Amino acid sequence: MVTTRGGGRKRPEGGIDALGVAFDDDNALANAGLLLSATLAGRLGLERLVDETVRLGRRPGAFSPGRKVMTLVHSLLAGGDSIEDADVLRAGSSQAVLGHRVMAPSTLGTFLRSFSFGHVRQLDRVAEVALGRAWAAGCGPGAAPMTIDLDSTICEVHGYRKQGAAFGYTRVRGYHPMLATRAETGEILHVRMRKGSANSGRGAQRFVRELCGRVRRAGAAGELTIRADAGFWSATVIGACRHHDVRFSITVRQVPAVKEAIAAIPEPDWEPIDYTPGAIAQVAETRYQGMRLLVRRSRRDEPQGELVPDWRYHAFVSDRQGTTRALDADHRAHAVIELAIRDVKEGSGLAHCPSGRFFANSAWLVIAALAHNLVRWLARIGLGLVGPVVAATLRRRLLAAPGRITRSGRRRTLHLPRAWPWAEPFQGALARLRAVSLQI
Repeated sequence: MVTTRGGGRKRPEGGIDALGVAFDDDNALANAGLLLSATLAGRLGLERLVDETVRLGRRPGAFSPGRKVMTLVHSLLAGGDSIEDADVLRAGSSQAVLGHRVMAPSTLGTFLRSFSFGHVRQLDRVAEVALGRAWAAGCGPGAAPMTIDLDSTICEVHGYRKQGAAFGYTRVRGYHPMLATRAETGEILHVRMRKGSANSGRGAQRFVRELCGRVRRAGAAGELTIRADAGFWSATVIGACRHHDVRFSITVRQVPAVKEAIAAIPEPDWEPIDYTPGAIAQVAETRYQGMRLLVRRSRRDEPQGELVPDWRYHAFVSDRQGTTRALDADHRAHAVIELAIRDVKEGSGLAHCPSGRFFANSAWLVIAALAHNLVRWLARIGLGLVGPVVAATLRRRLLAAPGRITRSGRRRTLHLPRAWPWAEPFQGALARLRAVSLQI
């Protein structure tokens, strides 16, 4: 020990270099805040729901699928993006805050590789029922209008042993899943894994029909609106929306017939709108194949713009009521789905597809979507947050809090760090989640 210049206070010689390290505490655990997500999952009955729904028969890994799915969900919530990352949950007393046995990565890999197309559909059913239960617990839209955004994304992979991975229009090797999200909250309402070579609209009609049915069964009683980009523009998708009495707002491609319709719009019909700085934008409306065709044109705001007009046109068809300005602004808001896609990749493990088998990665996609939604339900029910949230923020503030479990008699206590900045929201969220009561 040495004395500092201030006198009296002492510090160990060598500073932090003299600090010893020992991995020997059986009661310490990382990510103790997973108690919140585990509490909500327990109230929603997710483990039992998986056990009752996913039937692998005599395939390897068929026993107790519920605890395996929940191990993967909590691994993703803890920041994992591969099967091996589940080992973090096996350290210390982590199992005590999860409410289920934590499975080994090797067991989880065997479990995922056992999935076929039909088993992935069973897991889809789990996601649908979980959505309905969460909405019944206070997260649902009820009779209020709900806007649904459709899009697809590329999940990049490397190597030649990924079944179904291929180069698509982006020239990136990977998979090309399709997603539907709730615009107001960022919840993933439906997902479908597709091969990397699939075009944006492949399987879109069936996807829309399944989507409409599942949100109605989950409890959405109000008006539904679907927004999508040009990859989903087709007569079959529009027909599916009409069949299910769903409003639509879908971008159209600049095919010759669309260009002719835009060119026929009288110049006085163009109305100026507020747009990005340094640009001029106007909107107008016409008819195309019996539908409203709303058009936005824009160009840079510069002196040469008057001499050499260079308008860029963006058009979409819609059957919605409202002014041209209002519908154009709402259609532009379709971009919020990119925030949900970013969050499921960076916050729920979809940045990586861990298996070489296509249906194993399909199951991984559904599990990642379930983990993504669990964070949003936790924020809505436990924290009272309305609107999209960022999983990384909640993980840093709540889920990743380190802890230690002590036992006194028959009582166990989870000790979290003193003066943790978000201690009060944590306690409040835990109390509200424990008060959730559902008839399951």
